[in-house]
Amino acid sequence: MPTNRRRRGKSKSAFPKWTKTAVGLGLGIIGFCIPLLFTFTGLSFAGHLALGIFLMAAVFWMFEPIPIYSTSMLVIFLQIVLLSTQGPLFQGSQLPETFAEPVGEQTWSLPAEAVDGDQIFLKKSPTRSEELSIEVIERNDQVIFFSTEITAETPVVAQYKHKLVQYEPVSYTRFFNTLASPIIILFLGGFMLAAGAVKYNLDKNLTNVLLKPFGTKPMFIVLGLMLVTAVLSAFMSNTATTAMMMTVAIPIAMQVAKEDKFRIMLALCIPIAANIGGMATPIGTPPNAIVISALNQQGLGIAFGSWMALMVPLALLLLLLAWGTMRVIFPPTVDSFKLALKSSFDKSYKAIMLYAIFGLTVLLWVTEAQHGIPSGMIAFLPIAGLTVTSVLSKDDVRSLPWEVLWLVAGGIALGISMENTGLAIWLVSSISWEMLPQFMLLLVFGFVALMLSNFLSNTVTATLLIPLAISMGTAGIGGEGFNLIITSLLIGSACNMAMLLPISTPPNAIAMSTGFIKTADMVKVGIVIGIFGLLTALTMALIYWPFLI
Repeated sequence: MPTNRRRRGKSKSAFPKWTKTAVGLGLGIIGFCIPLLFTFTGLSFAGHLALGIFLMAAVFWMFEPIPIYSTSMLVIFLQIVLLSTQGPLFQGSQLPETFAEPVGEQTWSLPAEAVDGDQIFLKKSPTRSEELSIEVIERNDQVIFFSTEITAETPVVAQYKHKLVQYEPVSYTRFFNTLASPIIILFLGGFMLAAGAVKYNLDKNLTNVLLKPFGTKPMFIVLGLMLVTAVLSAFMSNTATTAMMMTVAIPIAMQVAKEDKFRIMLALCIPIAANIGGMATPIGTPPNAIVISALNQQGLGIAFGSWMALMVPLALLLLLLAWGTMRVIFPPTVDSFKLALKSSFDKSYKAIMLYAIFGLTVLLWVTEAQHGIPSGMIAFLPIAGLTVTSVLSKDDVRSLPWEVLWLVAGGIALGISMENTGLAIWLVSSISWEMLPQFMLLLVFGFVALMLSNFLSNTVTATLLIPLAISMGTAGIGGEGFNLIITSLLIGSACNMAMLLPISTPPNAIAMSTGFIKTADMVKVGIVIGIFGLLTALTMALIYWPFLI
C-alpha cells in the first residue's frame, strides 16, 4: 500500500494540467494584447478593444485556464471598463469637429488628419459619427475633394483616428442587462422546471414513458433521445426543448458509472439534436425566420412545406452524422441499459401543481407560433408559479446552476460589443466575396457563418450575412450561377451548426451545466459536425436543392 501511494505521488498527471493552464493563460493574454499593439485597417479603436476581448475569451473558453463562467464574468468586466460610456476610456469624450472650407463649386478642403483615404466622418452627435465617401482631387497637408453631400455648416470629425470614430459608447447597464435578457430568463425557467421535475420524480417517469420504444441498447437510447429532441425543437425553442429534455436525460446518466462515456453522450446528444432539429422548419430557429423574411422582401417566398422538403433531409443526415460521431468518440462501456425507474406519479398537491405548470409551459412553448407570446415571457410562468405555490423552496432555488447564467450572459455581451464596435462587420467585409467562384463563394459564406455563430448568436450572424448575400444577388456581384435562395439557405444552415463551445448556443450551455461534460468533449463533436455538416450542406446545395427551387 505505501508503494502504491508513493507511485501516485510521483504521477505526472498534474504536470499537463498546469501546462495547459499556463498555455491557456499565456495565449489568452497574447490574444488580448495583439489588437492593442497592432493596427488593423478599417477597424475602429473600439473594434480593436473588442477584438482583444474576443481573442482572449475564445482562448480561455477553449483551454479553460480559469472556469468558463469566470471567463464570461471577465468579459463583462472588461467591456464595462473599456467600452462603456462610464468607463475611463470613453467617459466625457466627445468627437472633435471641424468644417470643410469651400475652394470651388462642390469642392472642399479639410486637414489631412480629418480624411481617411477616400472618406470622411460626419459628426452627427457629440459621440456619433457617420462615414461619407468623397472624391479626392489633391492630397497634401490639406486634402482637396469633391462632394455634393456637405455644406460649409456640416460638422466633420477633425481626427479620423479618434477613439469615438465608428463607435458610439453604450452605457455599462447594456452589458449588465444581459443577465436579464429573454434568453437568460428562458434558461432560468427551464432550470426551475428541471428542478421541480427531479424533486417530484417527474423526470424519471417521463424517461420511462418516452424511451420504452427504443429498447435497452445505449446507442438506441441516445438515438431515441435525439429523435424526440429534434422533432420538438423543430416546432419550439431549442433552448426550451433542451431544458425540458435534460429532465429526461439526467436521471439516466445518474444511473451510469462516472467513468462510462455513455454519460457524455447523454449530455451532448440533447443540445446537438436540438440545434439540428431547429433547421427542419421555418419556425425552428431565428436564422430560419431571417432567411425567409429577407427572401420575401425580394419576392422569393418559401412555403412551410417547401422549407421542410429542403431542410428535413439535411437535418436527418446531420442527426445520423452526430450519432455516429459520438459513437466513435465516446463509445459506451455498458452493453445494455435497463431503466430502473418506476412510473409511479406523485399525486400530492405540490406535484399536481408541478404537472399543471410544466404541461402549460410546454404547451405554450410548442404553440408559440400560434399565440405569439415570446418563449422568454412564457418561461416566467414556472419561475413565478413554482415559487408562489411552494413547489420549489428557497433551498431549491439556491441550488440552481446560476453559474451557467453568467456563462451565457458573457456570450451575449460579447456579441453586443462585436456588433456595436463594428468588429463583426469588419470580420465579414475582410473577404473579397466578388472574387470567388460559385462553389468557393458558398464554401466561404458557410465557413464564415459557422465560425461567427460559435461566438456570436446565430441570429446576429444571420442578420449580418443574409443582407450581404442579398446585396450580392441584387447587384450582380455573385456572378453567373449565383442563386440567392440556395446561398441564403446555406448561411442559415451553417449558423445552426455552430456547436463548438458552451457559449455557441444556449442548449450547449445547458448541457455544460450538468457537469457530465467538459469543453474539450464539446469541441471534439462540434468540429466534426461543423466540418462534415458544412460539406453535407454544400453537397445538397449543389445537387439536391436546385431541383426543388
